[in-house]
Amino acid sequence: MRIAVFASGSGTNLQAIIDAVEDGKLDAEIGLVLSNKSDAYALKRAIVHHIPDVYISSKDFNHRDEFVNEMIGILDEHNIDFIALAGYLRKVPPEVVEKYRNRITNIHPALLPSFGGKGMYGIRVHRAVLEYGCKVTGVSVHIVDNEYDHGAIVAQRCVPVNEQDTPETLAKKVLAIEHRLYPEVLQWFAQGRVHICGRLVRVV
Repeated sequence: MRIAVFASGSGTNLQAIIDAVEDGKLDAEIGLVLSNKSDAYALKRAIVHHIPDVYISSKDFNHRDEFVNEMIGILDEHNIDFIALAGYLRKVPPEVVEKYRNRITNIHPALLPSFGGKGMYGIRVHRAVLEYGCKVTGVSVHIVDNEYDHGAIVAQRCVPVNEQDTPETLAKKVLAIEHRLYPEVLQWFAQGRVHICGRLVRVV
């Protein structure tokens, strides 16, 4: 399986995926790291590990179709057959979602369908969890469709919420689980163990 990892920020989940590949725990090749931020640290991680890195933003194109065609062209050029979103803060164009139908995943720092949707990312999610008074939160890996945080759920892991938690301490606990879960789920895909039927996902 040849993966493109999309990331907008520091890329800690990208690093977890890279480490899993290098440690022999993920039977895949990272063929591309793509970001909509030219200064994303994720791109620097790609360079360090000799992975092709690409910056592409819709803001640099006069027409939407040009941007979409360029993105698809980049993915084709690097022979990508699976996309893992890892802190990518832009909506993936529907044309790309369709081309990679059921072959795009995202990781979200809460137990979907709670605390998801447009604008719900990063510390905002953990703040909302605490404000709501939740006793448990967690991590969700889901299939990407054309709505934010909406696609079928592949895997979830729970994280307890303590009275002493702040958004920052909760984020740290959740991120540690993300780093373990995402490479594991990607390995399921690499092994052909994931079967998707509508919203039902079975791992065999």
